[in-house]
Amino acid sequence: MTREQIETILKTAGAKSDKEGQSFPEGSNVTFHVAHDGASLSFQKIEHVRFDGELVYAKSAKQSLALAFTDVFAVAVEGASGQTARRPAGF
Repeated sequence: MTREQIETILKTAGAKSDKEGQSFPEGSNVTFHVAHDGASLSFQKIEHVRFDGELVYAKSAKQSLALAFTDVFAVAVEGASGQTARRPAGF
């Protein structure tokens, strides 16, 4: 994905810009699906995102990470547009 694509998704998810990047409303978060050289990972419950050059820095309550935004192939949004976050059964 491109930086512009990711920023558009985050804006649609209700992300608000602040001096440290973008944060999501209470009850909202995103999941980054990332792949590189055949290996894929998902980073869940991201609450804060910041772009710096070719990297995207993401924070959740339990982890902080840096990713090349070109390795992100999907962004899942939970609790977007002012809705409360939905939890599927069993999770």
